[in-house]
Formats: sequence, C-alpha cells, structure tokens
Amino acid sequence: MGVSGNHNFIDAHAHLNLLGWVSSALFGGFYALHPTLAAKRRAWVHFTIYNVGLVPMLPRLYLVQAGYEWAEPLMPIGSSLAWAGVILFATLVVTAPFSSKSGVGD
Repeated sequence: MGVSGNHNFIDAHAHLNLLGWVSSALFGGFYALHPTLAAKRRAWVHFTIYNVGLVPMLPRLYLVQAGYEWAEPLMPIGSSLAWAGVILFATLVVTAPFSSKSGVGD
C-alpha cells in the first residue's frame, strides 16, 4: 500500500490487523496471565466463536471493497460471531478475579 500509493483496501487491511493480530495478541496475553482460565471450556468457546466469525467476515470485507456486492449480505454473520466472541472474552476478563484463588499468574 505504501509504495504503490493504492489505498483502496485500507479498511480491510486495518480490520485484518486489529481483529486478526492485535485482538488475538490481547487474548493470548490475558490467557498467559490466567492459565487456569485458559484451560477452561469457556476460553475454547471464546476462541472458536471469535475465529469462526473472522473467517467469513475479513475476506468478504475485501471483496466488498473490490466491488463484489454479493459478498455484503454475508458479512454481518461473521461480524456478529466476532462480536459474540469479544463479549464472551469481556465476561471472562470481568469474572477472572473471582474465578481463581491466587490471581494473576496462577
């Protein structure tokens, strides 16, 4: 993008970076600090829902920006799943202090 000056897909690029890398790094950092939570079923459910949502959403965002209008109605499915994963992760973060005895780094 930088060298060519073609910024047509900047939204897809930003979403891929934020949802695919930054959010996943935050999830991983949290689970590294709370290994007992990472071993629970809720963590795997969160991981699965979030990533299953990204699979249909991110490529379709690229396709919509490339002019393929048929891909747009399918994007909310992936987006809703990704949001559900984020909300589930938020509940895990909020309840983390109450679900372990020794706190961070158990």
